[in-house]
Amino acid sequence: MTAFTLPRLGAIAAACALLLPGLAQSRPVTITTQLKNYNGDGAYLAVYLTNAQGAYAGTLWVAGSKAKYYKHLSAWSRLSAADNQRLLGVTGASVGAGRTLKVTADLADALLDAGYEIRIDAAVEDQRDSPAEVRLPLSTAQAGQPVRGKQYIQSTRFDLP
Repeated sequence: MTAFTLPRLGAIAAACALLLPGLAQSRPVTITTQLKNYNGDGAYLAVYLTNAQGAYAGTLWVAGSKAKYYKHLSAWSRLSAADNQRLLGVTGASVGAGRTLKVTADLADALLDAGYEIRIDAAVEDQRDSPAEVRLPLSTAQAGQPVRGKQYIQSTRFDLP
């Protein structure tokens, strides 16, 4: 099992600061996603945040570098369409079956226990797309607790320091 460790995403901290002015406290949140051993090509994954009303709040990471396939990450693509900065510094390679993706982002403390969710859309070439494959409440009670995916993801969890 190989893990892809990604650098902290300073752009996310800046985006959260813009979305929620006046928030000075943030912390690193590490999201770990283990894919199932499905048959097929690497998965494209969009890891993003939504607020308590289900509205898009920011993109944390997009695994898969060919933009022509992003339309298959349909919930993320639809929700983030107006965000011209959604891909700034947050893209990498697709993730193979059975592999692990780790994303670390600095998130404002005020997002915890405020109804926000980490969502992950998944798509694999020549297979069925899976919008909102994972919906994970961004709450202190949920930290460290794995959530099962619907189709391609075995489990996802986030950890706090």
